[in-house]
Amino acid sequence: MIDLTTFVRNVAPLEWAFLGITPELRVMNLLVEGEGAIPPHRLADAVAAAAHAHPGMRLTRQDERWTDSGAVPAVRTLEAGALDGARLEAPELRAPFDDTRATCEVLLAPGDPATVVFRADHAVTDGRGLLLWARDVFRALRGEDPLGAPADTGSEELLRQSHPDGEPPRAAARDLGFPSPLGPRPHERAGLLWRRRSLDGTHLAATAKVVAALAAAHGPGRFHVPVDLRRHLPGLRSTAALSHAVDLDVAEGEGWEDVQRTLLGRLTDRRDLAAGTDPGILGLPLPLLREGIADIDRTAAGADRHSARACVSHLGTVDPADFRADGFEAVSVYALGGVTPGGPPEIDVVELPGRTELTVAWYDGPGTADRAEALLDTVEEALSPRAHRHWEGNRTRRPLPDARSVVALFREQVARTPHRTALSGPEGEISYLELSRRADAVAAELRRLGAGPGTVVGLLAGRSAASVAGLWGVLRAGACYLPLDVRHPDRRLADLLTDAGSTLCLVERAQEGRDCLPEGCRALPLDALATGAAGEDGATAAEADTAVGPHDLAYVIYTSGSTGRPKGVQVEHGSLANYVHWATREFGIDSETCLPLLTSPSFDVSGTSVFLPLLTGGEVVLMRDDPNHLSLRHLLTRTRANTLNLTPSHLDLIGGLDIAPAGYRSVVVVGEQLRVEVAARAQEMFGPKCRIINLYGPTEATIGCTAHTYDEESDQDGSVVPIGWPADNTSVYLLDGERRFVAPGEVGEMYLGGAQLARGYLGRPELNRERFPKLADGNRVYRTGDLARVLPSGELQFVGRIDDQVKIRGHRVEPAEVARALEEHAAVDRAVVVTRPASGRGGKALYGYVLTNSPVSPDELRAHLEELLPAHMVPAAVTTVAELPYTVSGKVDVRALPDPFADERHGADGPPRTPGAADQVTDQAGDPVAEAVAGTWARTLGVDRSRLDGQSDFQRLGGDSLSLLAMLAGVARELLDARAEEAFMAELGRILREPTLERVTALVHEVRSEASSAV
Repeated sequence: MIDLTTFVRNVAPLEWAFLGITPELRVMNLLVEGEGAIPPHRLADAVAAAAHAHPGMRLTRQDERWTDSGAVPAVRTLEAGALDGARLEAPELRAPFDDTRATCEVLLAPGDPATVVFRADHAVTDGRGLLLWARDVFRALRGEDPLGAPADTGSEELLRQSHPDGEPPRAAARDLGFPSPLGPRPHERAGLLWRRRSLDGTHLAATAKVVAALAAAHGPGRFHVPVDLRRHLPGLRSTAALSHAVDLDVAEGEGWEDVQRTLLGRLTDRRDLAAGTDPGILGLPLPLLREGIADIDRTAAGADRHSARACVSHLGTVDPADFRADGFEAVSVYALGGVTPGGPPEIDVVELPGRTELTVAWYDGPGTADRAEALLDTVEEALSPRAHRHWEGNRTRRPLPDARSVVALFREQVARTPHRTALSGPEGEISYLELSRRADAVAAELRRLGAGPGTVVGLLAGRSAASVAGLWGVLRAGACYLPLDVRHPDRRLADLLTDAGSTLCLVERAQEGRDCLPEGCRALPLDALATGAAGEDGATAAEADTAVGPHDLAYVIYTSGSTGRPKGVQVEHGSLANYVHWATREFGIDSETCLPLLTSPSFDVSGTSVFLPLLTGGEVVLMRDDPNHLSLRHLLTRTRANTLNLTPSHLDLIGGLDIAPAGYRSVVVVGEQLRVEVAARAQEMFGPKCRIINLYGPTEATIGCTAHTYDEESDQDGSVVPIGWPADNTSVYLLDGERRFVAPGEVGEMYLGGAQLARGYLGRPELNRERFPKLADGNRVYRTGDLARVLPSGELQFVGRIDDQVKIRGHRVEPAEVARALEEHAAVDRAVVVTRPASGRGGKALYGYVLTNSPVSPDELRAHLEELLPAHMVPAAVTTVAELPYTVSGKVDVRALPDPFADERHGADGPPRTPGAADQVTDQAGDPVAEAVAGTWARTLGVDRSRLDGQSDFQRLGGDSLSLLAMLAGVARELLDARAEEAFMAELGRILREPTLERVTALVHEVRSEASSAV
């Protein structure tokens, strides 16, 4: 019996043209979508270069022979917008080839996205061959030499080479017996319809899962799975059509695991090498053969019975980097297949890093498009269940109540409340009108110097009235501000200004004279500018405000970089406006709000303290001094503050104060994980009417993008407080390592999207592509590196990091940046920086380990780092090691690195030290003050008391600045009255220079003695 159905299914495509298979059904399309543009002449040159290396793409038919025409495939440019990547209805995609003239061409479709289409007659190539050709075209676009595909091995030749000892086995005979899941063909001459679906993630056993899903939805039966025969001849580079279909018979109730086992069994048995050409068929006259194939096609169309339920073709995984060119970055690659006579609909699968592309092909007709979308729904649900993709927290969509920028909103607030107090603190009270006048003076000078939209203006100032006026002045000039921390070393500040391209920097009087401005950057005296006059009232100045749109930059803030280089995050006005509107409502900010500015202006959370009160008629309380227990006690008990915005570490420090602040409405905690014990203590201290709000958000998502109000009952189940629900117009997605959505309750990496997303990193296109990818639906997101899960309550819980990044005092620190700074020292060949527990308070500290080429002391290395890095990035200790330990995977084995403070931390590690002469003051004289100070140190650091002596150094024991403040607060609480406490804290500079047990004890004696003398 001659089996034409098996022959048609596995016939070598080179024979299709001779068998009369409809030309438009033989066309294959491979589409490369991307951002940017490719000049048509450059694409034509690249196609020509690749054509010389790919003779299979130059084939044409002469009578009944295929010959190398030597002709270069044509390149045609479509009109902009002619190709819709969603509906795929461009007629150019359906145009058949006249195989006597050409069998390949390239289409260039400008637009957003831009698309390059590689088209070929399936008689001369298959999907894998088309990929070989397309990759080489892009190699030529990049100026590289094409790899080429010179082999002319066809399927029959490959089968013979794979079976040198005999004839290949024949495919089993099959009948037409399966209805199409997309419905019957409407008529013989119906053209093709394609539909496409993009999914997030790559999916294990995707082919088996697609087959199983279709079988479950449309009934069991047979499925065709084309397999690339090149796998049997490794290294073969041929563009010939070298795929054979393997049959999978799926029974009712079989899951994807069963289908996968069957498929793997077929491949193991080399069933893909079964020849589909029946020797009896090859002897038939060509007209009879053509009529037989046409009869099969008519039978299948009339009865809606086909050779299988569907054909599922997986083209493998492609790398978008292979399709990159100058000015063009590929985003996605997908294929548009066809159908064979008597064959079923075809589903094509292409996987890219983090994305899966699906397309379905079938004859067009009434209702076919809807059925195709429903079929893709079925496949999508199997690969990426809706329950994983949709979370009720992402449903909050609120149009901005006021779409104007913060610049316009502040101008109007000044007009409403000109004489209300805007700023208070050590400089006295400053009204809205006065602050506005100072900002206008700054703006006028910046405009005179040419500053405007896109200009980055440095702002080197502390928590002062001039700083706030400077910030608003920059914004009113239409420029964006770059806040610089006055505590950072000069060299780092110069590097940031250089990286940002700043040519202007507003410098506060206290910072004048510093050598921190790079060449070409002009210093502007901020205090002098901010006290200049700007008119008698604020009304006329409104016309001078430079108009800004939602996509103009508001500020640039630098964060630590994993590559060893800080990253400048660019935040736009639209993102800032969304945060302001949401946070004002979420935190209960209004005209009665009095909110202190506690954090450095270079810390983006300071935006909460500056923008929210001043846009609602509230008051900002300025704190000149860095927060310590004394300044915080003064703030909480002697100012009008009724709302706080601070880090968990600062809140923990407040928890140690023996006070009960009254009248507080909200305490917003941000920057680190908020432990339940800290939140509970704060709730008890501030009272039940005060809301303890846990705010989460990286700088790249504009200050904060999720929030949760602490609940004493529901939040006791875990050790950390949840981070809550997303902000307005903000989405949070939890994805696994393959960028698939995780199931509810499972841990995934947070990807943030929506209105508050930053523009990206300044001047870092490669990093932007890595950290700001697009999801399959086209939404741009920020990949945080933070891990979270959705709790049964529906809220988010932060659970950790996927990398080495750590929070130190609320600041993100990449250990790689610290290691790079260490390696800049001439004596250091290699450096590794890790984190360990900082103290008994649950914090983290940095520790450096170096391989050196010459002797160098830890103090010298610390001094070197202090010239390059801010204080919170300087390791607690730097240790020289003979070699670095590695794990079997080639990474540094952190657990095997020595703890430089092991002896001090654990008394069991060795006998107590014998006190020396220096210890007499503290240990041998029976001094109760010394004993009390040592006890406080031991409790704060988690160090055994017996390990401490007079020369014990607080920082070398692992203490950071916040734990040092906690220690000083404990010493003051136990040993000093209010007068002596103020004198003691006034000596903070001396303590920081020499943080030894002996020094602290001596200072306690000193201030107590002075206080007694004064009395």
